[in-house]
Amino acid sequence: MSAEKCQDLDGALASLGQYGRFQIVIMLLLSLTAIPCGYMGVLSVFIADTPAHRCRTWANNFTTRDADPLSGPDSCYRYKADANWSEAVEPSNGTDRCVDGWLFSNESSTIVSEWELVCENAWKVPFSTSMYFIGVLFGTLVSGQLSDRFGRKRVVFLTVFLQSVTALVQATSVNWLMFCALNCLRGIGHVSCYVASLVLGSEMLGESARLTYSLLGQTLAFSVGYALLPLLAYFVRGWRLMLVASAIPGLLFLPAWGLIPESPRWLLQRGRVEEAQMVLRRAAKMNGIHAPDVIFKPADGSKLLDKSNEDKHVNACTGLIHITNLRNITGLGFFIWMANAMVFYGLSLNTSNLQGNNYLNCFISAATDAVGYVSTWILINRVPRPAVLFCTLMFSGMTLLVVKLVPGDMPVTFQVVVLVGKLGVSVAYCFIFVFFSELYPTVVRNTGLGVLSTAGRIGTIICPYVIYIGIYNKILTYVIFGSFSVIAAILSLLLPDTRNCKFPDLISEAKPIQSFCMPKKRPFLRPCKQETAKSYATATSAGV
Repeated sequence: MSAEKCQDLDGALASLGQYGRFQIVIMLLLSLTAIPCGYMGVLSVFIADTPAHRCRTWANNFTTRDADPLSGPDSCYRYKADANWSEAVEPSNGTDRCVDGWLFSNESSTIVSEWELVCENAWKVPFSTSMYFIGVLFGTLVSGQLSDRFGRKRVVFLTVFLQSVTALVQATSVNWLMFCALNCLRGIGHVSCYVASLVLGSEMLGESARLTYSLLGQTLAFSVGYALLPLLAYFVRGWRLMLVASAIPGLLFLPAWGLIPESPRWLLQRGRVEEAQMVLRRAAKMNGIHAPDVIFKPADGSKLLDKSNEDKHVNACTGLIHITNLRNITGLGFFIWMANAMVFYGLSLNTSNLQGNNYLNCFISAATDAVGYVSTWILINRVPRPAVLFCTLMFSGMTLLVVKLVPGDMPVTFQVVVLVGKLGVSVAYCFIFVFFSELYPTVVRNTGLGVLSTAGRIGTIICPYVIYIGIYNKILTYVIFGSFSVIAAILSLLLPDTRNCKFPDLISEAKPIQSFCMPKKRPFLRPCKQETAKSYATATSAGV
């Protein structure tokens, strides 16, 4: 950074370089927040699993004529004393119900086996999972506005703390009601933590480092957390210990408070110019670059503050509706996020229903996702943003629609096709966080992503019912997932391209959407050449 004064934040960030010591530390530390997010959302697959079980009375009468007391014809009714051993009787007066409880397999301890959530109480299992996603829904609605108002850093650490401590307390649950209430609280920090850390890192990194952090740092950390889940579940067979172990990574992250600064972009928008300059001076010192005493000219700071004040009278939520460009982006994003989340979590939760080992299927799914994330990072600067989203969603949708052509006697082929289809939607799911963070200006970025994440939670609430349809028609589930993915892919073509564009700060910098009636040279296929040249000139004047 030269002694000349940088006139904007983009020039200041460019003068720091892309992969200095400061950028690497920020990327590594913030990526750690995504590890718990990778397994918290699907933790219920193992801690709320239903082990093999049988009426306790019948199991006590087990004889050598039966090989396994947990594999009888019906787990909700016991055998009558005078009944044939090969028949299970459903009595009309209820006297032959499992009044003495159930005997569960001792392979693992879950909330189902501890509180006997089977038969008449089986509905409590999916309900507890729904409570988690209700918490996620509430968190995405609130955290975005809190982040835009009080800062990105505070929300990141608050959600990490909430997610970890709640998991510890949940491990001490004495009944199902307490477990559900704490499940809801634990869900508040799930996506809220991921979005806030993504925005925080994106706003203090240059373009190249920002894409590396978003598409490699956070996504690979997310897949690492996802891959750790089946390993943890395999070696830790008690649900209480699993919750304790899941809280450890978040607790270990909390001491990093002093190492991670607040977003300088957010500080400038709040008029706290001196604090933003302190962050940049600290970054320059870590990178071995001399920083001037005054990074932003007083006139430039006042001008930026005046522009920011023009946006302050616009409520963040109502602005997403009343302002045309933001309304169009939010409307398209709402359906795209809902469809994407529904298909992604639907296929993730349905992995356990595929043939083969449940632990291995989950691990393969996580490894496949990691390959997709790396591929996206390689292509991100070579392909327009809408084209990437279109290709990944369309690939997933068409693959899932092809599933109905796979013969029923080829289960391995069926499983491979489904996992390949999940690869496409997994890449799209990680990519939309990056894409839409570039579409929303700084003053409403976290709020906008919070609203879209809410749409994603609606999709996650819908997906269990779509999976339930598979009980009656296995193929229809994948047809629905594939159809939603194809529709979302088509709508993504309307979004503007943000490749090589300046990170928007003000509402006036939000881009308009495209039209299907495009000129011969489609705007979304061209990068922002003028803005790229402007950014290059700014960086050059700053001494890069």
